[in-house]
Amino acid sequence: MVEKVPMTAEGHQRLEAELKNLKHEQRPAVIKAIEEARAHGDLSENAEYHAAKEQQGFIESRINDIEGKVSRAEVIDPRELSGEKVIFAATVSLANEDDKIVKYQIVGVDEVDVPAGKISYISPIGRALIGRRIGDEVEVKTPRGETYYEITKVEFI
Repeated sequence: MVEKVPMTAEGHQRLEAELKNLKHEQRPAVIKAIEEARAHGDLSENAEYHAAKEQQGFIESRINDIEGKVSRAEVIDPRELSGEKVIFAATVSLANEDDKIVKYQIVGVDEVDVPAGKISYISPIGRALIGRRIGDEVEVKTPRGETYYEITKVEFI
């Protein structure tokens, strides 16, 4: 059985847009670059040709990677969820030991953007939060040490 890859609707749309760009813009551009480099003659010492072939390999690899993820995607729209329990796609407000509030959305591994407050469900913080509720205190073990948070709010936005 194929393992499903959870991702938010926004993350799925972003992957679909990247796939479209790779297939319809970048792939044709690199094919054209290869054809132009071939026209310069001897391929054994043609740096443009080798660079374009390397770029083509990267593009094809990324296309295959994204197609695999999209085909296995379990798309979750947070606006269709509710409750006080932290689950995938929830946006969680946390108070740290200094009562500073931080806010994170629990997302898939391809959607992570820590400066924007998007953390993976398999990150240390994500794993510590999943299944917890408002008012729970969580201990997060990171490479920097242990940090404690209290869950102050759970939203699905």
